[in-house]
Amino acid sequence: RTSLPIFISPTASWRRVPCRATMPSLEETASNALGAATNGMPVRADSIRSIASNLLNLTLAMVILIVLWPLLLFVMAAIYWEDRGPIFYRQTRIGFAGKPFQILKFRSMRVNAQANGAQWAAKNDSRATRIGQFMRKYHIDELPQIFNILKGEMSFIGPRPEQPEFVERLCTQLPYYAERHNVKPGLAGWAQLKYPYGACDKDALEKLKYDLYYVKHRNIWFDLSIFVQTIEVVCFAQGSR
Repeated sequence: RTSLPIFISPTASWRRVPCRATMPSLEETASNALGAATNGMPVRADSIRSIASNLLNLTLAMVILIVLWPLLLFVMAAIYWEDRGPIFYRQTRIGFAGKPFQILKFRSMRVNAQANGAQWAAKNDSRATRIGQFMRKYHIDELPQIFNILKGEMSFIGPRPEQPEFVERLCTQLPYYAERHNVKPGLAGWAQLKYPYGACDKDALEKLKYDLYYVKHRNIWFDLSIFVQTIEVVCFAQGSR
């Protein structure tokens, strides 16, 4: 067991909190990232940054919808044609301040693929349909989350939202995991760029380091950098699962 320092507020002192994992490389990242947390409770961003971020998200979402609507219609038709199943897939995820919301995706798996409970998606997942494999390769299945962004539930850039079952378990296993919820979840994120697709709790720990770094250092320029790099990843089908 080790202890990591947590900064409570600009006027408070440091206190020690037990850590369940012995990860020296996580200590500096975690202690720096938690400057945005007060007594373990989520803190909203300042008004100016929030307004700027919301305007940027809304503008990008509308532009993408206008540009990509032919592709979206084609994908919807292809999904339905393959097995006559539902076109969209809704799933509960944990968002800002730990609040659940319904994330929207194009269905890329067989109907009732999660009948046995929540599972990590895997590379070359056998549950994926043929059109689903293509969508996952180019991350097209994530595009309907633009509507989550328009509703204010997500941002273009931020930590990826996870299922409640995973969040509950990871919060007890990984120090500071809940700090990811101090910002809105994102369609793309720093962890997705810097770490291969995760499919287990160990991967979640590695990606947590990048999420905490983002929570601490996020700004509009950092977001734009991630956005541009994400476009490059999508165009070259990197990081697909």
